[in-house]
Amino acid sequence: MKAKIQEKFKSLFGEEGQLFMSSGRINLIGEHTDYNGGYVFPGAINFGIMAEIKPNGGEVVKLFSIDFDEYVEFRLEEASAPTQLWARYIFGVCMETLKRGGKVGGFNAVFAGDVPQGAGLSSSAALESVFAFAINQLFNDNKIDKFELARIGQSTEHNYCGVKCGIMDQFASVFGKKGSIMRLNCKTGEYKYFPFRPEGYRVVLIDSCVKHQLAGSAYNKRRESCERAAAAIRANHPDVDFLSDAKRVWLDEVRDEISQEDFLRAEYVIGEVQRVLDVSDALERGDYETVGELMYQTHFGLSRLYEVSCEELDFLNKLARREGVTGSRVMGGGFGGCTINLVKNELYDNFIAKATKEFTEKFGHAPKVYDVVISDGARQLQ
Repeated sequence: MKAKIQEKFKSLFGEEGQLFMSSGRINLIGEHTDYNGGYVFPGAINFGIMAEIKPNGGEVVKLFSIDFDEYVEFRLEEASAPTQLWARYIFGVCMETLKRGGKVGGFNAVFAGDVPQGAGLSSSAALESVFAFAINQLFNDNKIDKFELARIGQSTEHNYCGVKCGIMDQFASVFGKKGSIMRLNCKTGEYKYFPFRPEGYRVVLIDSCVKHQLAGSAYNKRRESCERAAAAIRANHPDVDFLSDAKRVWLDEVRDEISQEDFLRAEYVIGEVQRVLDVSDALERGDYETVGELMYQTHFGLSRLYEVSCEELDFLNKLARREGVTGSRVMGGGFGGCTINLVKNELYDNFIAKATKEFTEKFGHAPKVYDVVISDGARQLQ
């Protein structure tokens, strides 16, 4: 990837730039908790976006995407917004930086990535973060703080790409640290690094290659359920801003005032907030067996209470449990995508073979398998 980028940059622009990198992410636990003001537990991974960038002294940004084999130019003004989605991410980062009083000049860039597409590993956040980080260094002497870089990426999604995402993906891509995952409080912005070096285990994603329709509207319905449950609890406990603030007994108090569906959604979220804290404690003890069991509990909640799993993901989860895998759950919003699995080294080969064979026999196509290592987030390479 590096050699391709450097060769293309030299051929297009006749010189050399600086190399930057940012990563995709996994989320160990803490799903659908971000918009409920709860905790998430992401980490940057060894798949990402690499870009060679150099200021060109003008006011035009000149971009080439190796993956899309496309060249795009735009000026640093709203009327110049490109139509290509991949370029809108970069345009949005430039404009959001300017809105915050940062400096951006024209630059030349060539980039490529190896984040698996459609697997829920946040390739868009990696793209936003690598350019936000580079622009901060090249034009702003690193004066924009890292949390603001993450917000620039989030605002890019909101204002230029039509996705009302939370902060987790961009946070992980900017703050990622090799060998550590991060517990982020999405309400307060507080975060803490936790060592994640599970000796004797591997982290592997199994991608169902399934994308179910209506995921967007279903996502919105679940968010509305959580807001209704929080509002009902707030009537008795005014300090409850989000479901993450609520105690389970407070949810029981309003059981007859909300629908069964809203109750189940809220039950999952309140339980998931606690599971993140329990995982924090287990990691500090180096107790990966407890981490794994909590992952299974999260999958049960996402499947039965929050109802965002699907037949393919439930199949992979049950197979993992049957084969002695330490932990497994659907990762991401659901309705398709990956399971994340914590697997003992000695069980790995058999588990992958069984999962691939049996999934293919049942669903008619093979899953994809991605081994992931917790890595650094946004950074300069040279």
